[in-house]
Amino acid sequence: MKEHNILDIIRAKYYEFRPAEQKVANYVLGNFEKIQFMSISELAEFAGVADATITRFCRSLDLKGFNIFKIKLAACIAGSNSSDTQTKEDVLASGQQSAMESKTAIDETIALLDQKAIHQVIEMLECAGRVLCAGSGGSMRIADECANLFSIVESKFISVVDPHSQAAMVATMKEKDIVLLVSYSGATVNGLELLELTKKMGIKSILITRFKKSPLSKLADVTLCCGSKEGPYQMGSIAAKMALLTLIDVLFREYRNRNAQAANENIKQIAMALSDKHL
Repeated sequence: MKEHNILDIIRAKYYEFRPAEQKVANYVLGNFEKIQFMSISELAEFAGVADATITRFCRSLDLKGFNIFKIKLAACIAGSNSSDTQTKEDVLASGQQSAMESKTAIDETIALLDQKAIHQVIEMLECAGRVLCAGSGGSMRIADECANLFSIVESKFISVVDPHSQAAMVATMKEKDIVLLVSYSGATVNGLELLELTKKMGIKSILITRFKKSPLSKLADVTLCCGSKEGPYQMGSIAAKMALLTLIDVLFREYRNRNAQAANENIKQIAMALSDKHL
């Protein structure tokens, strides 16, 4: 059976919505192509409603939450843009497109750099006891790379993949320890649970995300934003990863420069330790 278009469903149910939900519907119907790149908090702000109203709006459409709404919306947009005529993209053109998307993501990230926030994060990291680099899914891979990179300077940077283990580590953290959470969307269940626990334990947290206005940013002590636009069907795109990694690299370079002597000594020791691992 053919699945109904989510926009048609919104139009059909419009007068069943509460007044606040109608405000959301009005914005969605007039700006649906933009919404797949928004966070729940951004949509709430543009529609002039609370985050909770967006959640209720999604549930009124028999959807579990905002993310599945964006997926339905992306499917609708993809369907309207599709053509019966399929063309094979030239490999070179495809590569150029990929490079352009990554460059755009990097340029946007650099443009969004907040020097004051960057220096605040660096100072937090320098004073920290341990730094737990955490995330979920593709963002966890970025968090793991972050820990690996910073451990060149100091071994206090660690990453833990499993969400249960992340929570267990936070539960035993000391006052000077820090959680550095990577979350492109800024709206994951694991991330929310981890930062809620972090707050409860009195531990400082740093969030690296795409969305300044997101559920996780409301809990983090400092939020740093990268560039890049990733739709629901682009899960873990290379451009999004490049944006996150660019921001992490900016942090690392500043941190390494402030701790140049220790970094240089460690690099020499690491190079010697790994010398037998290469042919």
